[in-house]
Amino acid sequence: MVQLRNGKRLKFKILKNSFEKNIFINCPFDNDYHKLLRPLLFTIIYCGYNPRIALERFDSAELRLDKIKQLIDQSSLSIHDLSKIKATEKNEYYRLNMPFEIGLDLGCKLYNPDKKYRNKRSLILENERYGYQKALSDISSSDVKCHGGDPEDLVIEVRNWFSELGCLNLISGSTIWDDYNFFFTDFHEDRTLKGFKEKDLDKMPVPEFISYIEKWILKNNKQNHCA
Repeated sequence: MVQLRNGKRLKFKILKNSFEKNIFINCPFDNDYHKLLRPLLFTIIYCGYNPRIALERFDSAELRLDKIKQLIDQSSLSIHDLSKIKATEKNEYYRLNMPFEIGLDLGCKLYNPDKKYRNKRSLILENERYGYQKALSDISSSDVKCHGGDPEDLVIEVRNWFSELGCLNLISGSTIWDDYNFFFTDFHEDRTLKGFKEKDLDKMPVPEFISYIEKWILKNNKQNHCA
């Protein structure tokens, strides 16, 4: 990450325990969601925030629920994507992890005795407009945004949410989307030259992918912090 002082470039990295800059991500982890997760991670980092996601670390001995609770506790913001809660095939179950984690996050905001959690803010996304109401009517009065499964629309919705939170001077969502495509082209070419095949890229651990995003943004001086 870049900060300018007296015309000189200084390097610094936002600490992962930065409560105000941490964003808990609640989303599907299947391969079909990669086309949305990767630009989501890019947009969050591009705008100067820290994505906090269960896939950021792997420990078979760690209980998943404990990990989720810790990530929620450490984040002042959260993004919940409900686009995969609907069953798509006969005899397929609803995907309940995402609604469950929304409940945990809202419970933290409403019931945690520490008053700092009262100001937690959330963005809820869906694939089909108002589709979530059929499965989770308790949040029917919430302002849920629809990306329609389109990665560019997702980037624009997330960027606009940052603006609604008070982030000033952000560039347009379309420009962030363009930069994501420049980034991904560089990422793909660089990794391919170093011997990575498509399967390696598809299965790349999230921390490794995030690290590459951070390096690319720093190298190209693309950091667009909220003002």
